[in-house]
Amino acid sequence: MRTKLLALVLSVCLLGAAEMKMTVGQLVSFVKSSVKLGHDDKRVAEYLKKVALTNRLDAGIIDELQGIGAGFKTVEVLRTMQEASKNLPAAPAPPPVSKPKPVEVINIPPPIQADQDKILKDVRTYALDYIKQLPNFICVQLTRRYYDPSGLESWSRDATITAQLTFNEQKEEYKILMVDNKSTTGTSFEQVGGATSTGEFGSMLKEIFEPASLTSFRWERWATLRGRRMHVFSYRVAQPQSRWSIRYQRSDQVTPGYHGLIYVDRDTTMVMRVTLEADDIPTSFPVQQASQSLDYDFVKIADREFLLPLRSEMRMREVKMLVKNDTEFRLYRKFGAEAVIKAVDFDNLPPLPDSVSTETPAVPKP
Repeated sequence: MRTKLLALVLSVCLLGAAEMKMTVGQLVSFVKSSVKLGHDDKRVAEYLKKVALTNRLDAGIIDELQGIGAGFKTVEVLRTMQEASKNLPAAPAPPPVSKPKPVEVINIPPPIQADQDKILKDVRTYALDYIKQLPNFICVQLTRRYYDPSGLESWSRDATITAQLTFNEQKEEYKILMVDNKSTTGTSFEQVGGATSTGEFGSMLKEIFEPASLTSFRWERWATLRGRRMHVFSYRVAQPQSRWSIRYQRSDQVTPGYHGLIYVDRDTTMVMRVTLEADDIPTSFPVQQASQSLDYDFVKIADREFLLPLRSEMRMREVKMLVKNDTEFRLYRKFGAEAVIKAVDFDNLPPLPDSVSTETPAVPKP
């Protein structure tokens, strides 16, 4: 399993110096998030100086943000933005907030240790054989890339890469079809640049459960994911046993330890989500944080259902620069000589809703 950060970083840093447009709603979300995360007032203010509003900022909104903890320097910049935007159209009224129905959370006891051990044993068998059970197929891999030079999680879209992924005889092959909705042929991911990852189709799972990884597991909690009850286990792979590498600019590479969570379907003992986060990356290495999450779901191929990747998110940080890839796997179909992905199949394909990867409290089935 490999994760790479390539030459995109420099170009993104240069883009970060350009003026950025925001709606008042986006501005409010950004400042609230910065206050919640405890970001430095001066850094937030400097970032806001590069923002141009698309509608009018009213004094009442600034007072509200100051009331929840926006710093003095931030408020000063907001006052300047208010004056600069006074002739712009008013911000649209926020949509009415529908209050979710209260969810009754039941204190469900964890499975006894013997049952936990059996679950992990079954999952290990499943994970080590996972790739062998997959059919030959093709699908669309749609990757939306984002960056944030401020380090404050105020994301800007960088590029959208649409590729045809072919899985044949347990091997993956990628063919880029479009970059930012423009057709391309013969272009590789390295030529496009940016952050990429591999391992979604089994090697990530396999390396966690390989006996040689000496992975330590611990039952954490119950959860509900896409309406199904989940066992959630935490795990850790120490650096000496790790095979997960992070590569920077095609030359520098490190192999850190990592930890994460495994979501196991209670009824099928299949893995529905896996997360991982790098541990103890050397301080001399440019990338200081790296993480990935991967969701699986059932997909019908040739009248049979298989558990296949649904959505992946990868994040990295170099100094303040944040990079994020949101990747979706769509339009699965059986592999064959006649199987081809056409542009019409994925033209304007909307993003998957956040609900598909949102964990909800563990509640009993009706």
